[in-house]
Amino acid sequence: MAALRRGCGRLLARRPGAVQALTAGALMGAGDVIAQQLVEQRGLHGHHCLRTLKMMGIGFCFVGPVVGSWYRILDWLIPGNTKVVAVKKVILDQRLPMASLAPSTMSSSASAGAPLSQGGFAPCFLGCFLAVTGATNGLSVEENWSKIQQDYMDALMTNYCIWPPVQIANFYFVPLQHRLAVVQCVAIVWNCYLSWKANRM
Repeated sequence: MAALRRGCGRLLARRPGAVQALTAGALMGAGDVIAQQLVEQRGLHGHHCLRTLKMMGIGFCFVGPVVGSWYRILDWLIPGNTKVVAVKKVILDQRLPMASLAPSTMSSSASAGAPLSQGGFAPCFLGCFLAVTGATNGLSVEENWSKIQQDYMDALMTNYCIWPPVQIANFYFVPLQHRLAVVQCVAIVWNCYLSWKANRM
């Protein structure tokens, strides 16, 4: 087991993007299986394998690369891992409505990058995720827009209930190369919710 952990650690150090994409794809697939079997109670004969493969593809091609890159950008914008730094990262990540980022409270490198993140990553990412999922499900542009309008605010409010405490711990305790894996492990429940929400017609 220790040899496997060391091997994974070396691979993660050499190819972080590929490992993060594979991890995200596998865990998005796991979330979809849980959604179909436990939430929707489809049973093995009613399981939509193509839907699971689509969710894995979205994790591999979209979630892993985008979220992994975001964590690298966030670490560059706000370096360090103190409690204050972790809170600043969560504010940029989630763009909590009650939080404001005054330039005087951030490092100069973070202040320079703040306009790029004023919308906050989570609200933008969630909208893009719903759009990508709708497109892979074959929805027309009008149907996709209608579905996003129907699901977005509910999903965003659920996001705010789950992710801020997880992300504070993640940014404070977890090294950069392991953050996506930690988030994806916690996200199995979140992925289950997103899969159910995004695939509910």
